[in-house]
Amino acid sequence: MHTLAEAVLDPMLAREPARPRVTYYDDAIGARIELSGLTLANWAAKTANLIRDEFGLSPGSRVAALLPAHWQTAAVLLGCWWAGTEVVLHADADADLALTTPNRLDEADGVGEVAVLSLDAMGAPVRDLPVGVTDFATSVRVHGDEFLARGAGVALDGMPVADVLAAARKSAIWQGISEGDRVLSSAPWDTPAELIDGYLAVLVAGASLVQVVNPDPGLRERRIASERVTAQLR
Repeated sequence: MHTLAEAVLDPMLAREPARPRVTYYDDAIGARIELSGLTLANWAAKTANLIRDEFGLSPGSRVAALLPAHWQTAAVLLGCWWAGTEVVLHADADADLALTTPNRLDEADGVGEVAVLSLDAMGAPVRDLPVGVTDFATSVRVHGDEFLARGAGVALDGMPVADVLAAARKSAIWQGISEGDRVLSSAPWDTPAELIDGYLAVLVAGASLVQVVNPDPGLRERRIASERVTAQLR
């Protein structure tokens, strides 16, 4: 049984691995980060290895992803799915692992394993974490950038892999996203529906995402031209 990550990554790696797939802007700090399909897959593999080897999770385990729409989140979610784990997008004391940001650390209370992402553009670690909490950036670097999947069933908040894929493909059609599109979006990924519409639908369609947070309206038209945007979500 293929994982959700394989279903998303394999087609892009087979066709154009060097093509940009996620371009991330944060207008509040002037950041721009771009990931090719290959780079996205490498970071996803590192995350999957971390989840399996450092936290001991196996297919069917649950990961609470308390993370915003971000380029690191894009890779981390694929890593979770590659490891065969189920992702939930809310605080869940029954989760086996929580991946969170420093400002949401309290929501991971009660979860056995917790890793914190700084979301720093340069990969800086989070300082002064509580005992027993892992700094994601420090830990993930030492893991390999290849991963052999072991199958998966449930992928996202109780939805099986096949259902998530079907929903993403349906969403891409409904939103008019086609292969080769450059899709501009500032939509959040806080719910399964938002994540499917704003992220997975784009990649499943064979398009690439230009995700903007804290958008500056004055930069919009220039960005549409510079990034060769062909479709817009929000």
